[in-house]
Amino acid sequence: MATAPKSIAKTKIDYPTTDGKPLGETEVHRDDMMDLIETLKHRFADVDDFYVSGNLLLYYIEGDKHRHISPDVFVVRGVPKTPKRDYYLLWEEGHEPDLAIELTSKSTRHEDQRQKFLLYRDVLHVREYFLFDPRQDYLKPSMQGYRLIDEEYYPIAPIDGRLPSEVLGVHLERIGEELRLFDPETGRLLPTPRERIEQAEAKIEQVETENERLRRELEILKKRIAGTN
Repeated sequence: MATAPKSIAKTKIDYPTTDGKPLGETEVHRDDMMDLIETLKHRFADVDDFYVSGNLLLYYIEGDKHRHISPDVFVVRGVPKTPKRDYYLLWEEGHEPDLAIELTSKSTRHEDQRQKFLLYRDVLHVREYFLFDPRQDYLKPSMQGYRLIDEEYYPIAPIDGRLPSEVLGVHLERIGEELRLFDPETGRLLPTPRERIEQAEAKIEQVETENERLRRELEILKKRIAGTN
């Protein structure tokens, strides 16, 4: 009697967690990248299913360890923030990035302007793609943005020198060698992690100063009361 063939289990693929490239081209590139990632995480901390990451290998073809890309910064809507990922497997997550940012330089110009441009547009269908050249080495203008419309990338027109992002609801702005995020509703820059720490320390100092003032007033009041008895 013939027997049905046993099903062949899928071979588990061991996807690498690094491509061997440095975290950032320079300290400026690295710091800009980390500040952007942490600023965006803080901005959307209370928004469910809004994933922010960067410098993380994104695999886009199941079973192929060579088909990957590592955006400097990317966000995905519709994907939970946790658990923390070793890599991003597109077929498991079910969502392509909605936005990608590349902190570009002369050494990565061809990859950022050609290879990644085409991959983001034609394969991953990333809605918005921004390039920022911190050192202004080659990119003119040094901050550029593209939005996907009918499967084509079209340049994003600046507003007051800033590039508006529909995905993020903020504008991207160059300040020195930094790429900052500007909130058009408040008219203020979103604070970086360093600035948030400084603001918290300033508030603590303000509270301590006020507490000391109240303590002195209380001591004076006690002495006055004691003197009338």
